[in-house]
Amino acid sequence: MKIQTKNFGEVEIADNKIITFDKGIIGFPELKHFTMLHDEEKGSSAGIRYLQSIEEPSFAMPVMDPLLVTPDYDPEVDDELLTGVGTLTPENILVMVTVTVPSDLTKMTVNLQGPFVINVEERKACQIILEGNQYPVKFPIYDILKSRKAGE
Repeated sequence: MKIQTKNFGEVEIADNKIITFDKGIIGFPELKHFTMLHDEEKGSSAGIRYLQSIEEPSFAMPVMDPLLVTPDYDPEVDDELLTGVGTLTPENILVMVTVTVPSDLTKMTVNLQGPFVINVEERKACQIILEGNQYPVKFPIYDILKSRKAGE
């Protein structure tokens, strides 16, 4: 299937690359089908990808693996929050968090409290809200990414 996206122009999406969020995502419950894209020119070196909506081609949310900026990220999640995602194993689970990219890049943050949990084998996913205050909604990442890039 081809979709015309705001950030990437026209892209071809294979059916096996479509991820289904049965309940949608927070703030956008009507958007249920997504794919993961990244900027070909920049590659994945920064670790930022885009959760691209299939239903609404102008909607793409920057996301990244939280372990790239918080290696000890290991939230406890009630199994009931993961219903509809299928059986998760260390081999088939992908956790991503939203990235906020303001005009002042030094203020870039990730939301560690509302991760996306993706079963990559079944292509089913959900977004959850973690209980408590262990992980912040706005975790600064600019300095971490800058030091990672300097170390490459």
